[in-house]
Amino acid sequence: MARRKFLWQLIRRYPRQAVWTMIMGFSGALFNGVSTALIVPVVLRFLGQEMVLSGGPPILRKLFSPFEGLPAAYQPIAMAVAVVGTIALKNLATYLSALAVGILQRSLAADLRMNAIQLLLDVNLSYFARTRVGDINNRLGNEIGRVSATVANLLQLVATVVSILVMVGLLLLLSWQLTVVATVLFAGVVWINQLYVNQSRQLGKDVSQTSKDYSVALLEILGGMRLVRSAAMEAREFDRMLRLTKAREAAEFKSQANSIAIAPVTEVVSVVMLMAIVGISRWLFADQLSALSTVLLTYLTLLFRLLPLVAQLNRLRGQLANTAASVDVVEDFLRSSNKTFLANGSTPFTGLHQDIRFENLSFAYEGSSELTLQDITLTLPRGTTLALVGSSGAGKSTLVELVPRFADPTAGRILIDGQDLRSFDVRSLRRSLGIVSQETFLFNDTIRNNIAYPMPTATDEEVIAAAKLANAMEFIERMPRGLETTIGDRGVMLSGGQRQRLAIARALLQNPPVLILDEATSALDTVSERLVQEAIETLSRDRTVIAIAHRLSTVQRANQIAVLDKGRVVEVGNHAELLAKGGAYAKLYTMQFGNARVQQPMATASETFNRTSYEIRTRLNITVGSLQLLVDDLVDSNEERQELLRESYRSAIRMLSTMELFEDALQVQRSFYSDSGGGGMDRYETFAQISYQVRSRLSEIIGALRLILDDLTDDPEEDERILNDTYAAALEILNILESLEATGNQA
Repeated sequence: MARRKFLWQLIRRYPRQAVWTMIMGFSGALFNGVSTALIVPVVLRFLGQEMVLSGGPPILRKLFSPFEGLPAAYQPIAMAVAVVGTIALKNLATYLSALAVGILQRSLAADLRMNAIQLLLDVNLSYFARTRVGDINNRLGNEIGRVSATVANLLQLVATVVSILVMVGLLLLLSWQLTVVATVLFAGVVWINQLYVNQSRQLGKDVSQTSKDYSVALLEILGGMRLVRSAAMEAREFDRMLRLTKAREAAEFKSQANSIAIAPVTEVVSVVMLMAIVGISRWLFADQLSALSTVLLTYLTLLFRLLPLVAQLNRLRGQLANTAASVDVVEDFLRSSNKTFLANGSTPFTGLHQDIRFENLSFAYEGSSELTLQDITLTLPRGTTLALVGSSGAGKSTLVELVPRFADPTAGRILIDGQDLRSFDVRSLRRSLGIVSQETFLFNDTIRNNIAYPMPTATDEEVIAAAKLANAMEFIERMPRGLETTIGDRGVMLSGGQRQRLAIARALLQNPPVLILDEATSALDTVSERLVQEAIETLSRDRTVIAIAHRLSTVQRANQIAVLDKGRVVEVGNHAELLAKGGAYAKLYTMQFGNARVQQPMATASETFNRTSYEIRTRLNITVGSLQLLVDDLVDSNEERQELLRESYRSAIRMLSTMELFEDALQVQRSFYSDSGGGGMDRYETFAQISYQVRSRLSEIIGALRLILDDLTDDPEEDERILNDTYAAALEILNILESLEATGNQA
């Protein structure tokens, strides 16, 4: 019942096309019947045989009455013209009917897809958590296409039924006795075809399921291509797709074979029935064969013209049964009653003026009775920073997702300036929030358009300013087309840190009153992280910031730090206060920096230093090799020379980032030496001195290579001198690292 109601609703969207299809179907059937009824007598007249209509049905006499007033010599010509004219009109009606159905099918598919996209844009995000992307893609593509074909087939079926009824009406007018016999015999045709229709319905379900499985698996592989490659699972995934492809092809072949079989089986059985009718008519009208020969020939011709319509009817029934499963899938997909939508408020959000308050807030995901957040109460004054810390699964990300209303609390509420968050217009609210999450999403578009996504009208100057604040211009300027460089699907052409910096620039461009940072600097190198943190701190002076942090070094300047554990807030305070308490925050802090404060600190430090040295030397050996090729002028082309320069520059940047991390470890180690009364400070000073020397040489190398790459030198001789100095600096770093390893091993 739901399926029929859904199809009826779809047809009602296009009343003109539906009515036009019916009218053209009826007209085509009428012209088909008239032309068929005329053709036998016309042929007999052209052959010089007398038409015997005496005692025949009135319908034939009425059809030929317009020609009786014409001279005998012109009657065959006029009748032939009438036959050709009615056949032409029949085909014109068929063409117009098919055209209307085609327009309806394309319009319906487009409308259904737009309805589905609008629904996906409005539905609660929990829907995407429980529905696979491949399933959604399959419904938007294959299933909706099959539904639009179903509606088109349904209209064609109705038009075909109208045509059959018109033909049957003419047959009844010619001979009701033979029509009764034909109806009984053709019941066998219907029964045989019903077997195929039933099988087609089941095969349609198989096609729908295998198509969904294929789409889901394909999108999973494409989305997880890095994991597939890193795990060396290409062969396994190929085998999986091969199995799914074969399963889908097998299901489609069985469905197609079943559909194709309907027409020939119908034709063979129908011809057998037709021969049976010929025999029965000879028996029924044995004494009147000569008198009724014209009538019988006309009847049999009409009946023979009816056979393709019966075959078409059975084919359409089979196709409707085959796509029935798709209709059910799409009906469920487009139904709003089985999905959750956020109720939109009516108050425009004009900005934060006082504070954000979480009052006795609890939350459970849809379909789960377990609370992810429990009785959380926090107050965040305007212009301050709240850092959320805790172990994985503590509920940090869930809490910040409630602020832009990606979900609503199960209990309690969020207040902005004393007003319930749910009373605000959700779009104006979200436009006032800058959000940078761990999972950065970028479009397959230019860098500029990705940064300006929330503000398409932003000028290049505004985009560049945001990129500079996020420390993104450094790599944007090195891209082939700068801001106009297309970065590939999900930013595949960029590193993780570069993608994250673009996301931060995108948020900064909005200039929002509230920033939500879900470990926004997690993918940045140390240098970039410090620059971005400075920019965020500057912005935070007049803005409210909610920051999720896993590295506690990034939250020490927050006005408030809330520690979450199993969905509850267990501690609130600033960095110094929480450390002094010696509670949950202090334990987390000790876990992260414990290697420098507990057992065997120097042994751990030595291992860290040796690993650092090994990593830098590994990169440096490659860089030295590239520089030696350039210094010795062993490069064949300018393109190869530029590539070696760029690779050396990138390698130096990465080595500098490694040294910055190394220096962070030294700072932690220094704290241990200070706490332990100064013992070990000599080693710290040695490590710090060597680190400074390496970092200084790396900075020189980076600056020199940048000069050459930007073509800022005056002549080739200066290039050669700079390359020689760079090569010497790289060799010097290798010597320094030997001293570093010796110092580390002595520890």
